[in-house]
Amino acid sequence: MEKVKPNVIVIMSDDLGYEVIESNGGTSYKTPNIDSIAKNGVRFENAHVQPLCTPTRLQLMTGKYNFRNYIGFGTMAPKEKTFGHIFSKNGYKTCIAGKWQLYSYFPIDEDGLNLRSKGQKIEDSGFDEYCVWHAHHTEDKGSRYKDPVIFENGNFLKETDGKYGEDIFADFINNFIEENKKEPFFVYFPMALTHRPLEPTPDSEDFEDFEPPSNKTLGGRTFEELEGWDDDPKYYKDMVEYHDKIVGKIIEKVKSAGISENTIIIYLGDNGTPIEVCSMMHKHTQVCGGKGLTNDRGTHVPMMCQWDGKISKGMISKDLIDSVDILPTILEIAEIKNDNDFIIDGRSFLPQLLGEKGNPRDWVFFHFEPMTPRNTTYSRFLRSKKWKLYETGEMFDLDEDPEEKSPITKKNDDAESLSERKKLEPIFSEMK
Repeated sequence: MEKVKPNVIVIMSDDLGYEVIESNGGTSYKTPNIDSIAKNGVRFENAHVQPLCTPTRLQLMTGKYNFRNYIGFGTMAPKEKTFGHIFSKNGYKTCIAGKWQLYSYFPIDEDGLNLRSKGQKIEDSGFDEYCVWHAHHTEDKGSRYKDPVIFENGNFLKETDGKYGEDIFADFINNFIEENKKEPFFVYFPMALTHRPLEPTPDSEDFEDFEPPSNKTLGGRTFEELEGWDDDPKYYKDMVEYHDKIVGKIIEKVKSAGISENTIIIYLGDNGTPIEVCSMMHKHTQVCGGKGLTNDRGTHVPMMCQWDGKISKGMISKDLIDSVDILPTILEIAEIKNDNDFIIDGRSFLPQLLGEKGNPRDWVFFHFEPMTPRNTTYSRFLRSKKWKLYETGEMFDLDEDPEEKSPITKKNDDAESLSERKKLEPIFSEMK
């Protein structure tokens, strides 16, 4: 009997930092389903991504650092090869549901980078099936939550009034799993939750009476107004807990379909929590979000993986994980060999998933290039388990100075910082 290749499910939350999840020590929210992935598999304590969504998504989908393929916020180069293309080419049925936002982000009056309509279309992204929000222009994207505007397999869904986007995405994925459970499949779920606008969920008391403001066209409003930047952080708790509920739907479907021993579920975040949201850890430590910041509050995210019968229960890994590592790991799981012409900057952590030492990283690298209407600068830095070094020469001891308030320069290096600087500094010249 021919061996059936493993199924792969990658779930990525939006704007949810490390401190939010209970199994990481968070005490402000209930996250039993995400915690169950950690309980039944491995939880990573040192996973890092880019501080904003588009940079992270590109690294995740291509396995490449952003200096190789980043052209602007909300935009992916139309000819870029994604893990959708690779898995589809290698005999997998493929599905994406959730947030796309990689085709055309800039409205006409804010397109200073000349990127309008120059990204990759969802139809060309390598997936057999898709059900996404924000497939086209930003001013036409509408709500991602209540009364959502969703583009599914070439058509906009009708009769979505009163429905909730994340429920539609989860149902689409679960139907796909049911239809393809007898052959290998790859599912990518870039969730809409918990990104602003911060709104009621179906479990909130005021959901029925709520009217989504983003269903109106952009008109003369700014991005801040469109995204709900004056919204109420009180809804973040509702959104986190509904987001956990949605993750639970996928976990339960894999179990009920009888494929949990042949399916790996990888869950991680895309960047830190919104800066206006403060959460508690270990009941007495307040952590405020760092989305968009280059410190750990912007890059440190939850990550856990479950694979019944393959990954031992309750494992904890302190190894450094970079978002570019997801692609080579899932390719190795699927026994897919990389084309020689396809550059991958990440390294597989499959051995660590299986309880082996593997080849853990000494550092993670960041080429952070927002290129939004308000920010065209970039920052390059390296992080080891203890040290952070920026290409500008500023260095930080993260054990002593996690908020990076007291830079160490070449003028005030001690023996330890100088030794670490000499190890890390040459790496920047390799990243070209």
